[in-house]
Amino acid sequence: MDIKKTVINLLVSLILSPIIIYIVLTIARLAGADYEMTHGETWIIWVLMAILINMSIEKKGS
Repeated sequence: MDIKKTVINLLVSLILSPIIIYIVLTIARLAGADYEMTHGETWIIWVLMAILINMSIEKKGS
């Protein structure tokens, strides 16, 4: 197990996660939806999206 690669993958997924979330929310707002999210909901979505991105990075790298 390569620790350096794992840490880089984790940081990339944590950085990409909010970017993707805000892109999706912007598209939804342009379509007419109005979403209000609390800090807790935002944190949960951020972590789940980071896990999803991390899993997709690992699948491509294998």
